[in-house]
Amino acid sequence: MNHTSAVYPISKVREQFPALRRKYHEKPAAYFDGPGGSQTVNTAIQAITRYMENGGANLHGAFPSSVETEHIIRESKEAVGDFLNVDPREVAFGANMTTLAFAIARALSRNWEKGDEIVVTELDHRANVDPWLSAAEERGLTIRWIPVDPEKLTLDLSDLDTIINRKTRLVAAGLASNAVGTIAPIQTIAARARKAGALMAVDAVHAAPHIPIDRDELDADILLCSSYKFFGPHIGIAAIRENIFKDLQPYKLEPAPSCYPDKLETGTQNHEGIAGIQPAIAFFEQMGTGSTRRERIVSGIRQIEEHEGALADMIRDALGGMEPINLYQAGADIQKTPTIAFTVEGYEPREVCRILAEQHAIFIADGDFYATTLADKLGINRSGGWIRAGLAPYNSEEEAERFIAAIQSL
Repeated sequence: MNHTSAVYPISKVREQFPALRRKYHEKPAAYFDGPGGSQTVNTAIQAITRYMENGGANLHGAFPSSVETEHIIRESKEAVGDFLNVDPREVAFGANMTTLAFAIARALSRNWEKGDEIVVTELDHRANVDPWLSAAEERGLTIRWIPVDPEKLTLDLSDLDTIINRKTRLVAAGLASNAVGTIAPIQTIAARARKAGALMAVDAVHAAPHIPIDRDELDADILLCSSYKFFGPHIGIAAIRENIFKDLQPYKLEPAPSCYPDKLETGTQNHEGIAGIQPAIAFFEQMGTGSTRRERIVSGIRQIEEHEGALADMIRDALGGMEPINLYQAGADIQKTPTIAFTVEGYEPREVCRILAEQHAIFIADGDFYATTLADKLGINRSGGWIRAGLAPYNSEEEAERFIAAIQSL
């Protein structure tokens, strides 16, 4: 039975990813490690190479390669603006999401005082927890946690009005769990944060390749993601509302610009990497239809979402019917990314990953994936963590069948 849409151009998609030509033990490699970092689309690879071959340069020069570098950065920010539905002037680049989060947290906390409170969640990757905890510790702030329901694998919002209160200065929550795929009710949390007068910081790193993102629709003040999760290079991205960005005081060198977004982009940026961002976003755009780039991006992601969702359902249904498999997922009524976390009774997670790689050329990952609070609460770390299979636009139904058969062979 064909579980995926007949119109999804899987062959055309796969042709755009050179890594898919790799063979391991004479078998074609199947990449199910997208949540840890996707493969790179060919147009992004070419843009990076082209930039380096033509001569890189630092900014603010009168010579062509410097002017071209500034043009590439401007084009990339315009593409991100359409990707996240923000003003390109609100976009800053950095080494990665974690580095940007630490810089933003340290800058914001300059104006926080002892007795103020910060709210984080038990579902999140620590990159959207520890930067805020560190800032709170330095400034003497109180930390409050939005708990996770360990049975439902969703956030428990029953006490949200108490957790987020008049003392709250910032709420940090992830749009989707990189471990179990649960998509969080960000708008509900943001509405409460707004009512309390608190800022809302959203980690969209895991969600960005899988669902359309609109910062204003989410009601986020700070939105963070990274292009290596959506088929581009390792570049962190922050989209910060103008009214917050203009008053932000990041730690920087004295002569560095004081205007935004430049003041957050400390040091010389990874210009060749930035050159690959616009082509990565164009991958979504060429999958969709519409009269504007934003419309085409959203349409393309919707088509990808349908394809990935069908494959994820196929795998979840198959694993759910295997008695030695323990699936970690929210209920059918909860929206999820195509990320499947599970364990196999009688096997260490690392052993399963080795068997799938060595015998089947299927690449999947194991561990806590930095979602350590959730892992500890579920007792996962006592047995080596989860096994995680994550789908991407380039995964095919044939690969999904290979994966299911490989697990059955255990």
